[in-house]
Amino acid sequence: MRAVPTQRETVSRAPDASAHDGAGLWASARTTLPGGPLAPGAARRFLRAALTEWEGLAEPGTVTARLGDEALVVVSELVTNAVVHAGTDIDLVCRLEDPRDEPAGLVVEVSDRHPSRVVGDDSAGHPYGVPEYGRGLRLVSTLATAWGITYRTGAKTVWARLPLDGTLDAEEEIEAYAGEGALEWEPGTADGVGPDLLAYPDPGRGAPDRDWRGRGALSFLAEASDLLAGQLDEDLVAALTGQLLVPRLADWCAVWLEDEATGWRGPEAAVAPGSRLARVWHGSENRIEELRRALEKDPPRLPEAVRSRAVPVPWPAEALGPRGATGAALAYRLIAGGRPLGTLVIGRAGLPRFPDEITGLVEDLSRRVALAIGAARQYARQATISRVLQRGLLPGAVAEIPGVRSALVHEPRDKGGPSGDFYDLFPAGNGRWCFALGDVQGKGPEAAVVIGLARPWLRLLAREGYDVPDVLDRLNQLLLDDATEASDAAARALVAAGAPVPVVDDGPHARFLSLLYGELVPFDGGVRCTLAAAGHPLPLLLGPDGGVRPVAQPQTLLGVVEDVTYTCETFELRPADTLLCVTDGVTERRSGSRQFDDGDGLAAALAGCAGLTAQLIAERIRRLVHEFGGNPPEDDLALLVLQAE
Repeated sequence: MRAVPTQRETVSRAPDASAHDGAGLWASARTTLPGGPLAPGAARRFLRAALTEWEGLAEPGTVTARLGDEALVVVSELVTNAVVHAGTDIDLVCRLEDPRDEPAGLVVEVSDRHPSRVVGDDSAGHPYGVPEYGRGLRLVSTLATAWGITYRTGAKTVWARLPLDGTLDAEEEIEAYAGEGALEWEPGTADGVGPDLLAYPDPGRGAPDRDWRGRGALSFLAEASDLLAGQLDEDLVAALTGQLLVPRLADWCAVWLEDEATGWRGPEAAVAPGSRLARVWHGSENRIEELRRALEKDPPRLPEAVRSRAVPVPWPAEALGPRGATGAALAYRLIAGGRPLGTLVIGRAGLPRFPDEITGLVEDLSRRVALAIGAARQYARQATISRVLQRGLLPGAVAEIPGVRSALVHEPRDKGGPSGDFYDLFPAGNGRWCFALGDVQGKGPEAAVVIGLARPWLRLLAREGYDVPDVLDRLNQLLLDDATEASDAAARALVAAGAPVPVVDDGPHARFLSLLYGELVPFDGGVRCTLAAAGHPLPLLLGPDGGVRPVAQPQTLLGVVEDVTYTCETFELRPADTLLCVTDGVTERRSGSRQFDDGDGLAAALAGCAGLTAQLIAERIRRLVHEFGGNPPEDDLALLVLQAE
């Protein structure tokens, strides 16, 4: 579920004109990101890597820590804005202008594919069901010397230039967090605690640090985003939220997570029915359980306007002891994609109200927490669907064949998703057993569709008595017909929507399948095997003496060419003969520029297995494949071993 940059380009020491009439271009980097919840975190990682590289190339002091902190915040806000407003793929360009020119800066450009959508005005409230846009562009305008929006055909770009010399006032930077949604607060009313609560983590116990107030708050937000990004468990997100807030910004916090099936139950209600108190954290651990009981007994009530701005809630004095008799507590709705996902509550003893700086900062943090929870839930849904699909796409049990021992290895690259490799071994009637090992082009749902077609049809055709070539002929035509129907349906949908129909030869509905399919018929003294390989790695036969040879001829992939005629090979498996069938996840396993099967590597590995049982052969080949490369396999891996007894 992690978003990965798909393209990176670096240009260095090229005195070229910048995109927005600034200084000459010194270096640049670009990438394309999927427009989902993980895009902001991927953008920050990409920018951080670029800045690290440029820091080693530029003059000392050009790429400063302050520039990096502010750039990470700006790129996070711009990418988040593009995700919320467009949801399309996002192009990110970062340009470092030549420090010798004036004015020089770091330019960040974020482009989406929806030029008709304007950047939202966040000054008005939004009811439930409307996405929360936040205050990102106000923050960008504060940090940048210039920013703007450029509309082009098919794309909209929001850009910002950050100064290399860091001339903006640190006090101005943090004011972006204290927006119109912050609570009013009057200085000098909190037992000597002034409005500089944000100046240091523990008010009243140390000298204010103005640099923390300026850059530290920005760093906190960027680091919190990195910590939350990519978390795949919503309970872990809630736990991390508590550790981020306590004790730096609050004495205690609590996170409720709502049941997706129940959701918000306005107009004014406590935390929604079905919600659970996922996390309670207090600076003093002996107060946690008592605070939890109090919050469960009297959860916060929020108004119908479900935005992430702060709402005052009652102070749980009874649970906090004499030192916590009074204080301020705020609740924030956690909203992602316009849908409430939970509630965040923070509290600080001894304050009548939280300062604006804290209110705004936690509001920004709450939006990132909501995005992280939304991403974790999306991953959980996809993982559940994938597990269900995987169970339905593979046989519940492998048939036992008289006179044959079998062993199987099946390792999807994505442990949580459906594999593009599949297998089957089943009785076909009249003393026949059939086996199949296939590899579908692509992964995920498209692969699942093909497997969902191929496996049942293989069984049906085999049990109807069709021989091996006829089964492949009919399966090939079935895949071609299904791909044509899917493409026609997609074209009709585009026409109905008024969009032009793209002319492509190999689109998302092209469904290609490599398949090794065979039939086994036991007889006294051995097993007769008839098989065919359609675009698949050829099966290898290992004799008792260690000799290895291929036992099929290469033929065309299924689902590619109409009216192709497939042929088969027939041979006998004598006692101790072993047939090895693999997918290309085995033969094409990489180690640098080399592949596992280079120089007949698979045959050599199999020759070293003479005298081993089917199970030991399968385990040894699997281990050799894993050990061949230093990194985990990049493709699904499947192998089937059949050994005559």
